[in-house]
Amino acid sequence: MTNFIQITPFMHAPDIEAAVDFFEDVLGFETGFRMDDYAYLEREGVGMRILQNRGEDGAPPGNRRFAYYVDVRDVDALYAELKPKLDALPPGDVHGPADKPYGQRELLVAAPDGNLIAFGQAITV
Repeated sequence: MTNFIQITPFMHAPDIEAAVDFFEDVLGFETGFRMDDYAYLEREGVGMRILQNRGEDGAPPGNRRFAYYVDVRDVDALYAELKPKLDALPPGDVHGPADKPYGQRELLVAAPDGNLIAFGQAITV
């Protein structure tokens, strides 16, 4: 079985309401999940994640910027596969896998550019 599903862009928007409205009203996407300053929209199986800008550089304060989101079927299996190499990364460059309140189980890894690569799977509730 293959594990990777798709890579989902992560847009940092100065006005999340305007961004969601644009994707829904202009581009025909539907909001699949919405929580405070985060939205996940889909159209024909293609997703877009939108996060409200925070701070001068658009990144959430105190966090690295989300830039790459890879949807997978089994994040724990991926973690087990990658663990020997992840253990060699600097402290703080790996988080998870962990369940998130927005319905995803995620493994976060700092990329060489300083942004985060998120590997996530939907949690069935």
